[in-house]
Amino acid sequence: MRIVVHGQQAFGKAVLEALLKRGDNVVAVYVAPEKPGQKADPLKEAAIAAKLPVYQPASYRKQEVWDEFKALKPDLQVMAFVTLFVPEEFLNIPTHGSIQYHPSLLPAYRGASAINWPIILGEKETGLSIFWPDNGLDTGDVLIQKKTPIGPKDTLGTVYFDRLFPMGVDAMLESVDLVKAGKAPRIKQDESLATYEGRCLAENAKIDWAKSWRQIDPLIRGCNPAPGAWTTLDGKVLQVFDVQPIPARDPKGIAGKMGEVVAVEADGFTVACADGRIKILRVKPADGGKVGAGEFAAASKLAVGTRLA
Repeated sequence: MRIVVHGQQAFGKAVLEALLKRGDNVVAVYVAPEKPGQKADPLKEAAIAAKLPVYQPASYRKQEVWDEFKALKPDLQVMAFVTLFVPEEFLNIPTHGSIQYHPSLLPAYRGASAINWPIILGEKETGLSIFWPDNGLDTGDVLIQKKTPIGPKDTLGTVYFDRLFPMGVDAMLESVDLVKAGKAPRIKQDESLATYEGRCLAENAKIDWAKSWRQIDPLIRGCNPAPGAWTTLDGKVLQVFDVQPIPARDPKGIAGKMGEVVAVEADGFTVACADGRIKILRVKPADGGKVGAGEFAAASKLAVGTRLA
């Protein structure tokens, strides 16, 4: 079966290398074009190292791009982290069509930030879907799905890099095998269960200290490492990464106003919120890199009573 890999970044590279390692017949690679001054994408580098032809169209809406793809005589397009819109005219060119990875349990959490939002919104489980893409946004029929729990200390980084990334590579290989065997299902998504959250940006990541620790803690974890939850200190942005929530046993016994630093220790500093406290363990000031919160507090002479906003 003549396979074309289409994707970018580390995940695209990992899928390509996994297919090549087991001897699949990859005939070409499609990669998002680099921006001016940007270094070559990891998938592109891996394709060149494997002596595979690389294609980088800026748009997939043009007849000449479709004709170029047809000339490869592809049987299956494997889409591993594709951000450009690809129309059905291109998707349907391979004999067996195209399959795509999405890091959520479709139809839930369609969209570009499908890993952030389940964590931010307090879900206990997420997963991945390999599906047959169409002209909609993550609306195509599902081929297979895999689930993974979201633990109380999980971050975007741990859920993706520790689980959804390696699980996704394996699921892609499993899906290719099902297509080869003529056993790949096409399960319609239930639109009544569909959810879509927009891209998780800095504007979504601002910490509101007037909220419960049950909302603040998952927000910080769901934005770690990107886009990075943040607050302000003396009018400057301070990104917050690793934290430890401290629920209050007695709400009347909470010391400090919401957003107020109530303790400064060697390993971090503690901030009061609506119904408890958040101990901050790692931060990134606007003018520096990530650093332990205790080290930051000492260097900036952070004092009890300081207010974060």
